[in-house]
Order: sequence, then C-alpha cells, then structure tokens
Amino acid sequence: MQAVTLGLAVLISILAMVLRPKYALAVYIISLLWYPDFLAMSIGTIDIPVSRAVVFVLLLRCLLNHHIRSQFIWSRLDTVIALSMVVYFVIPLFTFSLPLSEVLENRGGFLMDTWFAYLVTRFIITDRAKLITVIKCASIALVPLAILGVIECITHWQPFAPLRRFSPWYHEGQIIVSRSRFGLARALGPFSHAILFGCCFAMFLPLIYYLRNEGGRWRFWAYVISAIAFFGALSCMSSGGWIMASTVVFCLALEKHKIWAKRLLVLFLLLCIFTSIASNRPFYHVIVTRLNPVAGAGWHRAKLIDLAIERFDEWWFAGYGGKDPGWGPFLGMAHTDLTNEFILAGVRYGILGVIALCVVLVTAFRNVLYIYRRTKDPRLRSLCWSLGSLLLTTIITWMSVSFFGQMMPLIYFVYGVIGSCFCVESMKRLRLKRMLIHSTPRPVLSSYRKE
Repeated sequence: MQAVTLGLAVLISILAMVLRPKYALAVYIISLLWYPDFLAMSIGTIDIPVSRAVVFVLLLRCLLNHHIRSQFIWSRLDTVIALSMVVYFVIPLFTFSLPLSEVLENRGGFLMDTWFAYLVTRFIITDRAKLITVIKCASIALVPLAILGVIECITHWQPFAPLRRFSPWYHEGQIIVSRSRFGLARALGPFSHAILFGCCFAMFLPLIYYLRNEGGRWRFWAYVISAIAFFGALSCMSSGGWIMASTVVFCLALEKHKIWAKRLLVLFLLLCIFTSIASNRPFYHVIVTRLNPVAGAGWHRAKLIDLAIERFDEWWFAGYGGKDPGWGPFLGMAHTDLTNEFILAGVRYGILGVIALCVVLVTAFRNVLYIYRRTKDPRLRSLCWSLGSLLLTTIITWMSVSFFGQMMPLIYFVYGVIGSCFCVESMKRLRLKRMLIHSTPRPVLSSYRKE
C-alpha cells in the first residue's frame, strides 16, 4: 500500500504543479476528501500522508511564482493565524514529554495541515471566479462520496475500513470501526471517524448552496447537490454530523429573513439563562440531554466541560504536556476522549491555545461582517452569509466534536477563503477611493501680480 500511496502522491503533486492554480487547489481539496489520511508514506520515523506531500508542492509553487506572490496582500487574519501557529508550535517544544525530534516531526505535520493549507488558499484565491471554480470542483467530488456514505449506512459495507491495516496508527483489531444505530451503520468513507465524515458534508453545504447565485444550470444543480450533501451528512449516524448539518440548514434558511437573526440570538441567550435557573444546573447539561438526535454520549460532552472548569488550575498555564489529562475514570472510559475543540486546545497548549483559537474565530467573523456591511453586491453578501453560517455552525459543533485528520486542512481552507475575500474587497474599496481622489477636480489657484 505504501507504493500506491507514493504513486498517488507523485501523480497528484505533478497535477498540482502543471494545472492552473485554481484547479491545482481543487485537486488538493479533492485529495483531502477522497484519500484516507490514515494511509501514509513512512520515511524513517516520519509518516507523510498524500495531502501533506501535495500541499508542500503547491505552496512551493506559489512561493516560486512571482505572479502568484505579487497578488498576495497581507491582512490582519494572516497575522492572527501566524501568531496562533507560534503558540501551537512553540509551547509543545517545552511541554511535551517526547524527544525533541518527535515533537518537531509532530509540529511539522501540524503546520502542513493548517498553516500550509491556509497559505495556499490565500495565494490562489484572488477573486470570486477562482473561488467559484474550486467550490464547483469540490461539490462534484462530494456527490459520489455522499452516495457512498448512504450505501455504507444501509448495507454496512465499508470499502475503506480494511485499508486501516496498512496504516501506521491502527492495528489489525481496529479494522472494523463502525457501530450500528437504529439498524443503520455509521458511514465512514475515507475518514478516520464517522463524525468527521458527516461534518465534512455539513462544512461544504453553505458553499455548495451559494452556487445558486451563479444562475443557469448551476442554479438548479446547487439545490440538487446541496440535498445530496445533506443526506451524506446524515449517513454518519452521529449527533455531531446531524447537529452541524441541521444548524447549517437553519442558518441558510435565515438568509431571506435576516431581521430574525439578531432576535433569535437574543432569545437563545435568554432561554439559556432561564433554563439554567429553572433546572438549577448549567444550560449545556439540559441541551445535551434533550437535544440529542441519535442518542449519543451527550452526558460525556457536558461532563467534559465540567472537568475543564473544575481542573482549570491544572491546565491553564501550559496544558498537560501532550499527555492524557486523566479524566477518563470520570467519563466512564479508559482514556479521555476530548470531544471539544476548545478544551482540546486548552489541554494541549494551555490558556494561550484557547485564546489563540478564539481570536482567530473572532477575526474571521469580523472580516465577514466587514465585507457584508460594505458591499452592495448581492452575490458577495450571499457569500458572506454562507461563510458566516459556516463559522457559526463550526463553533457550535466544536462544543461536542474536535477536528483532526482531513478536517483540519479543510477548516483552514475556509479561513483562507475568508482572508482572501476580505483582501479582495479591501483592494476594491482602496482602488475606488483612489479613483475618486484623482477624478475630483482641484480648485485652480489663479496667480496675480501685486500692483
């Protein structure tokens, strides 16, 4: 299997070098969607998945191409994400109990999955047309993947599961990984976990639905592919994927009723306060108990938040040094399943990790709001609504799910799209301002002689 992985890595890397940049980025996204992240090329102690090899080649191409580099404009989101990378890279160097060489390998892979994915997106997406091309290619690639998910869900056949025996991280006994719910299997596809498989479709759903603004045939196909992606998300049979998909649909439905968005947010906050007072317990305990569509371990998510609050003094400074925090016995499991992205950041990097994650999200939201408030283009406003819905949904999902594997490059691809859209709109306004300055007639000062 190593030879197959190496061959595909070489082939896709060649495509990333010779295709036009927007199609090269689309090939990278499709490789993330379709080739399992748990299959890697082992070079000594280093395991390199196909996606990391491709993103390295693609970033190298961007850096060596003067035309691509000249279109790059640094933004505040770039600064914030770069600083977050410093936190995520430097803290483990001093806190992780592994040998320094292993820590560097681990952090190098993390940077390739996050920072590299963000940079190639920022370099390549320089206008709306390029973004539309990438979304169209990704949406087409998602259709057979969603169909495969439905087939897995109904038939319990998992074509990618046997490939786990070739992974450096799984053992023979871990080949069968899916459990049934309501007589249906939890579809996995090429992902490491069913939840991630469902969240993948939910993440792309706002971008696919946005294609309805393109008109023509794509207006029709946007609705069709959106429906297919929604069923693909449901095929995971996991509360994480279901909640993310349903929240996305709800946010997208509000686009035509924007006046209700702020009112519903205020109502939700008031309900949380009322629920906490009436039930005499934190509101998230009530939410995970009552709003659990597929009867998952919601109590475990709530208990995890309680433990993070109760043991704040243990992890706030620098986390647990890459070790298990030892909360498993309180959760009824042998190890601590950190199904919360914010708590995971705290456990790994301390309070600076949580702050870095939150600042990136706030900055991304500010960029989306900036574009939405300053543009009159209905298509661009619709794109902002889709990106804002995606960010809000991701934050809600992160309260019960932590991303890893293919989902990490995909979320940083979304950050890159937001950063590029912000820079494009900022440059448009700057050019318009300069044009107005140069076109405004200046008062003519007539010269005169003093007599």
